[in-house]
Amino acid sequence: MSSLLEARNVYEDFEVETDILFFKVGDHDLVIFHGRNYNIKKRMTAEQLNRLLSSNSYYHVYGGCYVNLNKISSIEDDCIYFGEMGLYAKSVRVPRRKQESIRHLLRGLSS
Repeated sequence: MSSLLEARNVYEDFEVETDILFFKVGDHDLVIFHGRNYNIKKRMTAEQLNRLLSSNSYYHVYGGCYVNLNKISSIEDDCIYFGEMGLYAKSVRVPRRKQESIRHLLRGLSS
């Protein structure tokens, strides 16, 4: 039994809001998207990038790194975790001052 998620190729046709855990903006409008078990580099137009950066789903944590608030599973030890903590969880280090802002936003999302 194949689900819709398995049927589509996330490398070609990923949904930024639902598939991406976090992304990093690099030089020359290159964006590196981090999913549960993949990383995808993609060039974006200025318009696409501005739309992405203005999304309420993503929060700027440092430099060019933005995390998907809807995908955060926990915040511990100066890191944001996506998925079950352990060997396979992806994480991003976050400055302490940003952690409280994120916790506040997450409380607002769950209300």
